Amino acid sequence: MASVAGLTAAFRSGALSPVDAARAALARSEAINPDLNAFTLLDHEGAQTAAEASARRWREGTALSPIDGVPTTVKDIVRCGLDIRYGSRATDDVSDQGDAPAVKRLRAAGAVIIGVTTSPEFGWKAVTDSPAFGITRNPWNPDMTPGGSSGGAAVAAACGAGVLHIGTDGGGSIRIPAAFTGTVGHKPTYGTVPAWPASAFGTVAHLGPMARSVADTAAMLNVMAGCDNQDWAQGWRAHGPVAPSPTDFRGVRIGYWKTAPGATTDPEITAHIEACLADLDAAGAIIEPVDLPMQDAVPEIFDRFWLVGAATRLAAIAPDRHADMDPGFIAAADAGARYTAVERAQAENDRAEYGAAMDMLLDRLDLLMSPSVAIAPFTVGRSVPEGTDWTRWTEWAGFSYPLNLSQQPACSVPCGTTSNGLPIGLQIIGARGADQSVLSAALEIEAMYPNQFLLSGRSLPDALRRYQK
Repeated sequence: MASVAGLTAAFRSGALSPVDAARAALARSEAINPDLNAFTLLDHEGAQTAAEASARRWREGTALSPIDGVPTTVKDIVRCGLDIRYGSRATDDVSDQGDAPAVKRLRAAGAVIIGVTTSPEFGWKAVTDSPAFGITRNPWNPDMTPGGSSGGAAVAAACGAGVLHIGTDGGGSIRIPAAFTGTVGHKPTYGTVPAWPASAFGTVAHLGPMARSVADTAAMLNVMAGCDNQDWAQGWRAHGPVAPSPTDFRGVRIGYWKTAPGATTDPEITAHIEACLADLDAAGAIIEPVDLPMQDAVPEIFDRFWLVGAATRLAAIAPDRHADMDPGFIAAADAGARYTAVERAQAENDRAEYGAAMDMLLDRLDLLMSPSVAIAPFTVGRSVPEGTDWTRWTEWAGFSYPLNLSQQPACSVPCGTTSNGLPIGLQIIGARGADQSVLSAALEIEAMYPNQFLLSGRSLPDALRRYQK
């Protein structure tokens, strides 16, 4: 599947129709789904109707936006007028309750929604499997997880099953699967993309774009971003478009965040990150090692938000349906229910202190960079790698969830593969509101390492090549 720019140029010239693009994306989706389980449903009829309307606009010279006619997917926890189930057998059909604001904005720009991508139950963990829809697999090696919770979106992106993909990120759920599948995933500054209904996980939960290139990611963000009165937590500020351009790294101050809470970083991943930083140093960047402020306290602060959020979500489900649910989600909710109101309120104060310290750190530095994930993809059907003493996903996801607490923009881009051929992600982090700076740095890294990005035609492993035919 081509890029946004490639598709719309073809639509404009008449070399290709949005109907052709939609049919190709649906055919690719149908082809990969039996093996990889990226989709909960495909909307052939709705996509055909939307694509025909887009084709008429392109013929008449009245295209709505730079993404008019581009095949797009929606994660199974974002309302889009289709049967969204939140990865659960304990939910009811909400298809008659309207689109989330981000989906409304995409439709208004002419995007063609082709289907719904898989998520774990309520997006609660960083791998993608659910009681309702089963296990989603990584196209680089189907025995391995694509990460989560936006795992279906990442798999669809990697395989060209659509071009633009809505993900959500409450603790790394865009960036982790982007890293594990060699794609691009951007968690915007909190509030950049409006959300509705409000997440049970509160203001750690972000919506953002996923794609196979930085330019496509930015194009999608420009459509999704903006104020919407349905999202009270978004705040009053306006959100302007991003127009990233490759960064000249001369004099750019970059903090290298090497050590995260929890898992020790795989030495192979560290080597790839440091090789990239060495190239940036040679390009004139000023690199310095940094630790996050309050790093030892961050896991407990996050737990008080995330686990209480799980308890809040479970409280909305009738008790007689709990037996149909993911036991891991039930255990997380039970742990959250044991926090007192005072403990949860104290977490707000601790978060405010930590967030202010992060703002001050990124006032001194232009960017932070780190691994996107401390470890490589591991065997499907598990929340933690076998052979470890970890019990929860947060123990290996320490490079992602701290940034949900502090709400900075963070983008995962490919930066190499492990010795057994699995992708590695580099995370680029900026100050709140600095999404353009983050995406500009990502664009320059894409230019420096074009063969790491799927749209650039890198030499692919046989497994992934088979899914991209």
